[in-house]
Amino acid sequence: MYLNLGLITKALYLSYFGKPFQLRRWVIVSFFMYLLCLFWIVVAIGRALDHILYPGFRRQKILRPVFIIAPPRSGTSFLQKLLAKNRHTFAPVLMYQTIFPSITLQKLIHAIADASQKKTHLLFDIASWIERHCFGGWDGMHKMRFAQPEEDNGFFVYTFVTEAIYLLFPFVRALWGAGFADDLPPAQRRRLMHYYRSCLQRHLYLNGPDKILLSKGTQLSGSILSLREEFPDARVITVLRNPAESIASHISVFYPVWKWIDPSILKNGTESREYAELAAAWFRHLEQRDARARSDCYLRIFYRDLVTDSAETVRSIYRHFHIPLTPLANRQITADARRAVDFKSSHHYTMAEYGLSPAWLRSQLGPLMKKHRFKILPT
Repeated sequence: MYLNLGLITKALYLSYFGKPFQLRRWVIVSFFMYLLCLFWIVVAIGRALDHILYPGFRRQKILRPVFIIAPPRSGTSFLQKLLAKNRHTFAPVLMYQTIFPSITLQKLIHAIADASQKKTHLLFDIASWIERHCFGGWDGMHKMRFAQPEEDNGFFVYTFVTEAIYLLFPFVRALWGAGFADDLPPAQRRRLMHYYRSCLQRHLYLNGPDKILLSKGTQLSGSILSLREEFPDARVITVLRNPAESIASHISVFYPVWKWIDPSILKNGTESREYAELAAAWFRHLEQRDARARSDCYLRIFYRDLVTDSAETVRSIYRHFHIPLTPLANRQITADARRAVDFKSSHHYTMAEYGLSPAWLRSQLGPLMKKHRFKILPT
């Protein structure tokens, strides 16, 4: 398994010694790093056993996979769930599969789940308790469940090259490569993508060797070059939302965690501004790739279209990439799209509360805002 030791060493140094001592932060960071080490060891053992018990996964082909890529809070989760309704065609990545990217471990989980269901439902009860108490607070922003489609952050947490580490280590500039892998040295990029391919091979081998891989990753906004090099035939869907909305939205997801770890962190502090700069860099990076992409392997859709006419937007993806759409999946997409119209988010935020002004947004993304006629929302 690949692990970026340089990033993890720098993150620990900054957390323990780069700021004034605070017992709360030290305890929380140490606890979660202990958990990460424990999970890393278990997964590494499971993946090693895969080579012995299921060596055929190494020959698993990944043909024309579909990746949904966009900066966070752009509707990618909603789009992934709509596309994932077509299980006859797609093999979406579920949350628990990203946490345990090993055939051996997943088969063990399946066996335990089957035995538990027949007797006490213990595993289901434990999973439900974790979902309610660990993820329930984010239901109004981003609902997460173990057996539902989820983004690929779980795979990348084990490498330490993912924006998810900023939840625990909010030192974005110092740990830039974690959220922008295309800026890492070429050798590190290749090792990262080789590991990613091995995760996806295992996933298809176990969950649909003849199906189309369906994956979503917001952190891939900063890895699009690396992804293209590793999967040259990949079909990429990007979702473009007004940065004035999505950037503030995602900071508002991260900030409660930062505040819990370190109460001295301010809403309009350095952490918020540095994360906003990373998000702006993702927008610019994807905009540059958009101008150079081949239409047969790339499609950009707009968030406003996804929200106002979800079903037709999803059907346009099938048409663009010439992917068969079964009548059953078509009906399910239509039904889910209708329910989405009635959804009212409880997530409220403004750019101003995180110290971001219209002038800052113009300096970072002025050409993109002008090109797509996005409004800079009043602050």
